[in-house]
Amino acid sequence: MQENNIDLQTLRHSTSHIMAQAVQSIYPNAKLAIGPSIENGFYYDFDIEGVTLKEEDLKVIEDKMKEIVAQDLTFEKYEIPDVEAQIKEYREKGEIYKAELLEEHKNDNPTLYLTKDKDGNVLFDDLCRGPHIENTRPIKAFKLLSVAGAYWRGNTANKMLQRIYATAFLNKDDLKEYINMVEEAKKRDHRKLGTQLDLFSVRDEIGGGLVLWHPNLYTVREEIENYWRTEHRKRGYVIVQTPQLAKSKLWELSGHIDHYKENMFFIQKENEEDEQYIVKPMNCPFHILIYQSQRHSYRDLPLRMAELGTVYRREKSGALAGLTRVQGFTQDDAHIFCTPEQLVSEINNIIDFVADTMAIFNMSFEVELSTRPESFVGDIKNWDIAEAGLKEAMDRRQMKYEINEGDGAFYGPKIDFKIKDAIGRTWQCATIQLDFNLPERFEIKYQDKDGALKTPVMLHRVVFGSMERFHGILIEHYAGAFPTWLAPTQVALVPIADRHTDATYDFADKLKEKGIRVLVDDRSESMNRKIKDAIKDKKIPYVLVLGDKEIESGKVAIRARGRGQIGEMDIEEFANKVENEIKTKGKEIVE
Repeated sequence: MQENNIDLQTLRHSTSHIMAQAVQSIYPNAKLAIGPSIENGFYYDFDIEGVTLKEEDLKVIEDKMKEIVAQDLTFEKYEIPDVEAQIKEYREKGEIYKAELLEEHKNDNPTLYLTKDKDGNVLFDDLCRGPHIENTRPIKAFKLLSVAGAYWRGNTANKMLQRIYATAFLNKDDLKEYINMVEEAKKRDHRKLGTQLDLFSVRDEIGGGLVLWHPNLYTVREEIENYWRTEHRKRGYVIVQTPQLAKSKLWELSGHIDHYKENMFFIQKENEEDEQYIVKPMNCPFHILIYQSQRHSYRDLPLRMAELGTVYRREKSGALAGLTRVQGFTQDDAHIFCTPEQLVSEINNIIDFVADTMAIFNMSFEVELSTRPESFVGDIKNWDIAEAGLKEAMDRRQMKYEINEGDGAFYGPKIDFKIKDAIGRTWQCATIQLDFNLPERFEIKYQDKDGALKTPVMLHRVVFGSMERFHGILIEHYAGAFPTWLAPTQVALVPIADRHTDATYDFADKLKEKGIRVLVDDRSESMNRKIKDAIKDKKIPYVLVLGDKEIESGKVAIRARGRGQIGEMDIEEFANKVENEIKTKGKEIVE
């Protein structure tokens, strides 16, 4: 079998079976749960009574996997002839998770996959629908990465299992490249940098996934919000603000209670006669009500309405992670109400907005079109029109995109932008969702050229996605070393001796007059220590050292993050260059 003909996800899923076989070989009492392939690898969940897997155990399991692979085993599909008998066998063996899964899928022509040796002996079997590779020969490059807890079926009421995360590639070079990326990602982990740089925190006293923005990170956010507001007004948006909660009847009308109830926070009623209120998980119904407050004609459209709206969505505790998976977050949300004729143009305008914005952060992106899911609402004809409109907009631009069948929102298809960070990882951020459903549910109208009242098309749109998630991505993208326009502190000033402190503060005031964020480090530490703290630990773009010579001449000795000493410069000239760098959102340009 040639390497190029092997599907990577199939290889990974097959390798997960080998991992399960190895675990049961080492721990005969291990019970198997599930072992799917995932975006960058695979995992398998185990119930091993009396054993808590540690990182050092992974090497033992990995070595056993290599032994199994070296036996040149084949994978063989086996249709279960008597499902009830197989369920009984699983239960007798204590394989309660496989028995539960088989009970659920007993009418779906369930299959086992067997691993056999050269003599045809079955060495291992696993309940699985496949597909798998033909034999173990292509399994040449794999690595077990970590162990984590995982509740069976993600339900906290169920038993906690042990999940081994791993990855596999078609060759060792690709595996090595991925492992290097993983190691680099660990260094850039925004949770670690969040503590080091005093950026944010999450406290048990408040609740999981509810973020405290510390001054340093809020400074970054403020700069990004300023850009956001300015750019939206340039592009013809109006900016609004809406409440944090609403009566449940609003969410009944919007359909969210029918389709999103498990993710919503309900405010407890004190009395039966009290109306039920819900903390908002979305901004869309509020924007529709603003649209409804006025009569509109075709001349008013497109109406582009934007909000930095904070929403709350219930998440399982195990899914929460720093800034990238939270329960309370601010969406850079917008809704565009337009005529069908304006649809393609508006989608193209949004794509321009996303492209222009991501270019500022030196990020490229990939695009996916997600189509109608099984649990959709509305007229299927409208869905077809919506999907065709999104395709037409991208085709006109000759954009490359993947089609993600059945992964659209319940109310409409969507375009997802997956941005690529500095180490090549992709993150879901910007989204365009087309919606024929809500305008009909709320019966919003506009008067067309012919005098008839018609229903506008509605586009849901975010550029950053969630401010929390995007800032988590930015921290890792820049490894905490924000460009000058975003850096919480842009310039640190270091007096060489105590007698230089007053003059250093005078220099700092000159920079502040230009709107530059400065820090004077007048601690009783050595000059070298202060410079190291500023550049390596706090990741400040510029450090100015001031002694007798600098104060007398009005020139400062400049050190730049990542470049070292770059010479001396008049303080006014330096301030002007930094000011220009900030205004243009450029990279470090002081030379």
